Amino acid sequence: MALRLVQVNVKARDDSALGRFWAEALGWGVSREGPGVTNVEPVGFTWPDPAAVCVDVVTVPDPETVKYRVHLDLATTSAAHQAELVARLKDLGATPADVGQGDVPWTVLADPEGNVFCVLEPREIYRDTGPIAAVVVDCADPRAMARFWGETLDWALHEVTDDHARLRSAKGVGPYLEFLRTSGVQTVWNRVHLDLMPHPGDDQAAEVARLTALGATGVDVGQGDVPWTCLADPEGNEFCVLTPG
Repeated sequence: MALRLVQVNVKARDDSALGRFWAEALGWGVSREGPGVTNVEPVGFTWPDPAAVCVDVVTVPDPETVKYRVHLDLATTSAAHQAELVARLKDLGATPADVGQGDVPWTVLADPEGNVFCVLEPREIYRDTGPIAAVVVDCADPRAMARFWGETLDWALHEVTDDHARLRSAKGVGPYLEFLRTSGVQTVWNRVHLDLMPHPGDDQAAEVARLTALGATGVDVGQGDVPWTCLADPEGNEFCVLTPG
């Protein structure tokens, strides 16, 4: 058994407005799942598919403005493309962000609700990922996170060191999931988290039990009575296990 990474869940004050920003940023379309939920995915996309990790924007009461431990890295194909994309994102409402990155070749921005993301310089490894190069998770121990998430997902481990771990769909498509060693301890629950889905025919409860045995713990983020299960990985990053589909 293994789960699929199907979307990044982003909490927002205004899901419709933030959804439009991310759709314009990625060149994708939007659809409405229901009141307070905006789905951002490639036009003509049949969800779920590892070729893209979609963005699900969900309205919640006023989110905190802090740097969360999950963010997106956007891919570019040339220096000119990077400059054009940064300029376009600023026109859409993104603002420069300083997270202590110093003098680096990538550009750090915040979306209109303060969620930090990066526009990368061209990198060969991301040439075929689509607009999202990677979903990046800050962590204390990339090796331990690679072990947990390698067992959790049906993705292949591409690289692991003391400072960095990288996984990607075993089909060799879509963005990477990366774990980056950083200092600091999480003090608030993430307003950006991962949503996982069992394969058709697999059992959600059995998957939750399997993940718990691997070191996940149940968490209450105020979700109430919902069909998905909220868990945290061994470093406290929340994620959700959806019903099979």
